[in-house]
Amino acid sequence: MSNLYQEHILDHYSSPRNRRAMTEHDIYERDTNPLCGDEIAIYAKTKSGTITEASFLARGCAISQAAASMLTETVTGMTHKEIKLMGVKEMTDILQLEVGAARIKCAMLSIRTLQSGITRYEEKNGASAS
Repeated sequence: MSNLYQEHILDHYSSPRNRRAMTEHDIYERDTNPLCGDEIAIYAKTKSGTITEASFLARGCAISQAAASMLTETVTGMTHKEIKLMGVKEMTDILQLEVGAARIKCAMLSIRTLQSGITRYEEKNGASAS
């Protein structure tokens, strides 16, 4: 990992953006990475199938925390469909680094959790929610 990328990750780890619980939210989902103990709760507001605001609370390694921070910035304004299509490439692009096999679950925890929350929201609210 280059120094620039380390600084970028460490910046989001030490000063996470959108790290807070949302009292009013449409989407809420929690998950853990049992391999390393990372934990996350994702909150989001949505309107007409588009995320209007996102936040998180989490514990874990620098990669998982930075990924959650950067993800909440990235998904605001994105549609549910766009978010549900995000995978490893999109998350490594957001993180601006290649993540090794041992850390990929850390990098993917926040997006997988948000995707699950969106799916649950759409199932509860019907197809018109997406």
